Amino acid sequence: MPPPFSGSTCSSSDLIHPPLNPESNIVAINVGGHFFQTTKQTLALAGSKSLLSTLFDSSQSDVPFIDRDPDLFSLILSLLRTGYLPSKAKAFDLQDLISESQFYGIESLLINSLSNPSQFEAFNLEKSLILPLNGRDPPAAITTTPFGSVHVAHGGKITSFDWSLQRKTTILTQFSAIDSLLALSPSVAAAGATDFSGLQVLDLDIGHVRTILNWENVTRSSSTVQAIGASSQFLFTSFESGRRNSNSIMIYDLQTFSPVNEIGHNEIFGADIDSAIPATMLNWVAGYNLLMASGSHSGPSGVQGNIKFWDIRTGNIAWELKEKVDCFSDMTISENLSAIFKIGVSSGEVYSADLRKLGDGNPWILLGDRMKVVNGKRAGAGGKIESYGNQVFCSREGGTIELWSEVAVENGGSKEGGLRLEERVFRKNVMGRVKDLGGGRVTKLAFGGNKMFVTRKDQQSVEVWQSTNKRSS
Repeated sequence: MPPPFSGSTCSSSDLIHPPLNPESNIVAINVGGHFFQTTKQTLALAGSKSLLSTLFDSSQSDVPFIDRDPDLFSLILSLLRTGYLPSKAKAFDLQDLISESQFYGIESLLINSLSNPSQFEAFNLEKSLILPLNGRDPPAAITTTPFGSVHVAHGGKITSFDWSLQRKTTILTQFSAIDSLLALSPSVAAAGATDFSGLQVLDLDIGHVRTILNWENVTRSSSTVQAIGASSQFLFTSFESGRRNSNSIMIYDLQTFSPVNEIGHNEIFGADIDSAIPATMLNWVAGYNLLMASGSHSGPSGVQGNIKFWDIRTGNIAWELKEKVDCFSDMTISENLSAIFKIGVSSGEVYSADLRKLGDGNPWILLGDRMKVVNGKRAGAGGKIESYGNQVFCSREGGTIELWSEVAVENGGSKEGGLRLEERVFRKNVMGRVKDLGGGRVTKLAFGGNKMFVTRKDQQSVEVWQSTNKRSS
């Protein structure tokens, strides 16, 4: 049986192909004067809407001709056969590959081969690219899509980079400054501000406002956005009244943006600190079917906060953690690790809380050693923390980034072969090469596809970190 694809090519002047047998599984294509042989099954992998799937029918006897670059077509065929580009693709310009994949209608396959989240290799990340932003405003909010496109809010503008980071667009919004930003698709995002009323759903391709969502509070004052989150079905928005005497979390249908429910509505009277704290972070926890809402407040007695897990169907709180000692300065949740992680606002230390044990008193467990005090200041104060995959990333004073990973440690068990229990242990590594370390305080960490995005204080750019053993975009 002949091979599914012949790696050799030759010009039409050197080879005359006999008429094709319509019943054969082997097919030939003439691309730019070079003949290629492959199978109908390989071409079918391009999808029903691809040009390649329409080249052959049961009555065809001639070799189809495509007036395109044969060298690029050989890469396209390799992509269809294996799901990945061959190593020789590194010698080609990425934009040429993108244009060719668009012509053949298989850009989604190219995206998957270059930006699949499964290819994210945390231990091999290195700073590989700097994305410049127009203007003087540093990034205030950043959001990504699953295959690595990224949107950055700076001042009243939003700059978007496509999945390849080759195409850049900037739109001007009605906000003077954007504080919350969430990608709903590669071209649509929800944006809000703490000093401008309403949540805006924006078409980022043309800068068009699709809809504005407002919360009708009792005092009829403006409703500013404190946080945005989403599940596969719903859009969540934390609102606070302009007078700062009421707050709420609104739930909208993600397709129609019509209101579905309201939870956590607080009218603030007197010195009720708990109800005065609006949610400034919203995270959907799909495995538990709960919405995690958290916020903190700085007062005379220090920083206090709460972490609430809401059942959005009933509007009831399933779990609640009150933060009164070493409240979080930043926090994140990882369903892969079944845990919440925080940086203590006072200590700068990293803690974890097992989601499966939240009802067991104080759930926080210190990761690693306690921070040292240098010149009256702890090195981790003010850091950012985010989870992605099976790792947790934490920024430190001086701009370094730590990588925390779980390792399994077995307890001995009994000599009779009794139960062996596993203790949760997390260990850290400092990321990047020596030249990647530092560079200013990290203000945001974000992840999309196989990339990590980093923004720093007073810098009008975004750093892109990628694996060293993957093709750079």
